[in-house]
Amino acid sequence: MRGDDLNQSPMFSYLSPEERVPSDHPLRAIRRMTDAALLEMSSCFSALYPRLGRPSIAPEKLLRALLLQIFYSVRSERMLMEQLNYNLLFRWFVGLNWDEPVWDATVFSKNRERLLEGDVAQAFFAAVVEQAQGQALLSNEHFTVDGTLLEAWAGMKSFQKKTDPPEQGSGTRGQRLLRDTHASTTDPEAHLYRKSRQDTFRLSYLGHVLMENRSGLPVGACVTQASPQGEWAAAAALAAAQNQGKRRITLGADKGYDEAGLLAQLRQLRITPHIQKRENETRRSHLDGRTTRHSGYQISITKRKWIERIFGWLKTIALVRKVRHRGRALVEWVFVLAVSGYHLLRLARLAAEPA
Repeated sequence: MRGDDLNQSPMFSYLSPEERVPSDHPLRAIRRMTDAALLEMSSCFSALYPRLGRPSIAPEKLLRALLLQIFYSVRSERMLMEQLNYNLLFRWFVGLNWDEPVWDATVFSKNRERLLEGDVAQAFFAAVVEQAQGQALLSNEHFTVDGTLLEAWAGMKSFQKKTDPPEQGSGTRGQRLLRDTHASTTDPEAHLYRKSRQDTFRLSYLGHVLMENRSGLPVGACVTQASPQGEWAAAAALAAAQNQGKRRITLGADKGYDEAGLLAQLRQLRITPHIQKRENETRRSHLDGRTTRHSGYQISITKRKWIERIFGWLKTIALVRKVRHRGRALVEWVFVLAVSGYHLLRLARLAAEPA
């Protein structure tokens, strides 16, 4: 017999979102690790909010919602709020009841700015990395670093001449460069940059990731203004944070890091540069047999390619190829949170693999 097309929407549902999500859903493992990291950050959250006043969006729920935006390639906060309004899986992950009202997109963005002041993204990333260390998945000796171009949320038409350019330039011997006399009116901190001579100049930032070589997990991330010097300085800083001069570690990188000044700085920090040699007649390599003759050097060169998986995921899934925010601080906040999302996904997959 044909069933009747009845509308039973006014009826109550006695199943909670927790019961509706399958027990083997991939987000369950990520939710457990996320909650563990957020629990460690409770004191950090308490310091950001006054004791009196109207309650804001819970920072734990806000961060879970931002992680969903990264995992599912949601382009804007407005679309994220739309998904939270009817997507039961999203509501379960964030911690919203089925009939709980969703926040306004503007209110959500304003509350996110408070977390920016507390450097919450870096604290969350550190808490996630600590979980991987607790599972003995991280190497403390062998790392790889690389940088990628993050196109700024600003058009080339906004790149205009400054009204009061400085007299002393930032180039060699005080020579004034284009970035000294011109800047974007939309995002003044973005610089014109290109990674290779075949590419075109774009208003950009540089996103940097430090990866450990055993499991391919990111353990460091930051964003700098686009310049070769910024790329080399970020590589040294991220690597130095891992050893702090206590032990000797190795650092793999592509041939763009084969610079005499950077190599000397790394060796001074007790970091062995496992950098791919530049084999070009116009620019000679600064690496010699002291480093390249060891078998560990070849292993680092092979492992170096793993970091491209991180950048590929960040640009295609997390949508950071062209950032949706302005200002280096906010771009770095979003970039570090996206790297945390990749770390959680990778950690969940490693935990699911048979021993």
